[in-house]
Amino acid sequence: MLLLFVAFYLLASIGIGLLAARRVRNARDYIVAGRNLPFIVVLAMVFATWFGSETVLGISATFLEEGAVGLASDPLGAALCLILFGLIFARPLYRMNLLTLGDYYRRRYNPTLEIVLSLCMVISYLGWVGAQFTALGVVFNVLSEGAIPQPMGVILGAGAVLIYTVVGGMWSVAWTTFVQMILIVVGLLIVALFTGEMAGGIGAVIAHAHAAGKLDWFPDLTDPAALLSWFAALLTMALGSIPQQDVFQRVNSSRTETTAVWGTTLGGVAYLLFAAVPLYIAYSAVLIDPPMTERLLAEDPQLILPTLVVQHMPLWLQIIFFGALLSVIMSTASGTLLAPSVTFTENVLKSLIPAMTDRQLLRATRVTVICFTLLVLLYALLSNESIHKMVEHAYRVTLAGAFVPLFLGLFWRRATAFGATMAVIFGLGVWLFGELVLPPLPLEPQLIGMFAALIAMILSSLYGPPDPKDPPGRTHRAAAATYHVTS
Repeated sequence: MLLLFVAFYLLASIGIGLLAARRVRNARDYIVAGRNLPFIVVLAMVFATWFGSETVLGISATFLEEGAVGLASDPLGAALCLILFGLIFARPLYRMNLLTLGDYYRRRYNPTLEIVLSLCMVISYLGWVGAQFTALGVVFNVLSEGAIPQPMGVILGAGAVLIYTVVGGMWSVAWTTFVQMILIVVGLLIVALFTGEMAGGIGAVIAHAHAAGKLDWFPDLTDPAALLSWFAALLTMALGSIPQQDVFQRVNSSRTETTAVWGTTLGGVAYLLFAAVPLYIAYSAVLIDPPMTERLLAEDPQLILPTLVVQHMPLWLQIIFFGALLSVIMSTASGTLLAPSVTFTENVLKSLIPAMTDRQLLRATRVTVICFTLLVLLYALLSNESIHKMVEHAYRVTLAGAFVPLFLGLFWRRATAFGATMAVIFGLGVWLFGELVLPPLPLEPQLIGMFAALIAMILSSLYGPPDPKDPPGRTHRAAAATYHVTS
């Protein structure tokens, strides 16, 4: 029955995506849904895209192993990223009327930085999309009681997501995600109420977690190494996720500037608050079935939550949970599959073939979605990392190379293309040297790379050669004046 439901749900999601795809008439419709999405859809996309497999399976497993102190990157860093993007970055970027974030680097600096930083963004998505495909494999494996091997589940799930993403682009992602957000919220709340009763009530679950030391969000303040590691995880996700196409795409698909700002900001707040629900459900397993929890903690903690549902809940509740879980995974997978594909075709392929027509760009983007899906499939099948670690490691390259040129380019008038080039060279160079050569350090290599990029850009912009032309987008006011934007 569960497998039949899963098959029906996958077909329904594909159907919704294909219906939405009828609104795609050109590349702009495919990439940013014609910049015509209302507030509730933007909020739903921000929330549901980030509320992915790592939130339900990944961070709940980390919480059971390490407690809240292990959640610096997600949900704390992830939510902080969305809030910062909405309050600080959304308004000036929305006014520029761009298709991709790579377009910003070209317009603000030069085509070389556009290509290099776009490739950095594309690479960073391997871990995030790979985590979603891995989670789909886990779901199919649990539902079939091992009859469907996890690798086969990865392939089946990726195929379903690919169908409606490649056909409908952002329109399909938007409307399937909107439906999926409703299922996520309603489904997980019902499951949380049921598991709470089985565990003795919400008070008993929270009291047990507190007594076990699982609710301590900060590391030992007397341990500098632990503090540095905690802040590195927080900042890697919070700042490294800002120069990303998926966040920008949701902002840029908004109907108005106000929708862009508050849809993103409130989506981040909703994500932070609702991320507590899967943590609560997973910890209830400690009280409901201690032997199963202890066994899976040693084998694969990511299986604790779905195994709890399969073994201890009635069929109707299993259907609700796995419907919500599939919604979680597919909403994130579709959005994060589209973002790097769009970035590659618009900012790399189009730079190499500038004479591409709109129809050719649309066709190339769809082909890239297919190719990127195959690449991520290979990564997911070969990787041995946990879902949480896949996502956590995804943003190191963008933190080291892309964040400083974006931030200073928007908010520092004297930033130059030469300074941005030096920032990329020193940021990526120092990060890679730290990762590949140096022994483990108290401060994570990607943070050292970011600080190196910051110093390099400031010094090179102040004392290096000036730009051949005055670049646009220096400040909020300059951006608005340069592009003749009205809100």
